[in-house]
Amino acid sequence: MASSRSRADQVLIAVALLLLLSSPRAASGAPNTTPLSVRCNGAVYGAGDPFAESLAYVLADLLAATPSSRARDAYSISPYPNAFAYGHAACGGAGLTAADCASCLGSAVGQMNTTCHRAVGARAVLVDCRVRYEQYAFVD
Repeated sequence: MASSRSRADQVLIAVALLLLLSSPRAASGAPNTTPLSVRCNGAVYGAGDPFAESLAYVLADLLAATPSSRARDAYSISPYPNAFAYGHAACGGAGLTAADCASCLGSAVGQMNTTCHRAVGARAVLVDCRVRYEQYAFVD
């Protein structure tokens, strides 16, 4: 009886490993969020500035749209005419899943926020993704 139970456990472990190794997530691994550069515009916006709302819109839009886009590349512009914000985000790691892309972009935005607190423009380039925002239109 003990040998049949251990045989069943072995089969269960083998099936679990097979499923894990065949999943796209296992093949891609975690995104590499090592920063290559984080740059900040020297100009800053103040508390209560309408640019803050525009920037929040653009970053949220990029975090939602980029991982789900076919090329994992997206641009955004805020809809608020009193203080426009423009942004671009892209993921480029080989085999990155949408979840990996989202994770990487979240890290990039976090690094920009920490390094460039209230800057009117910033760019974070990580190994597997990049994010940029500005007060003016641009093309990366």
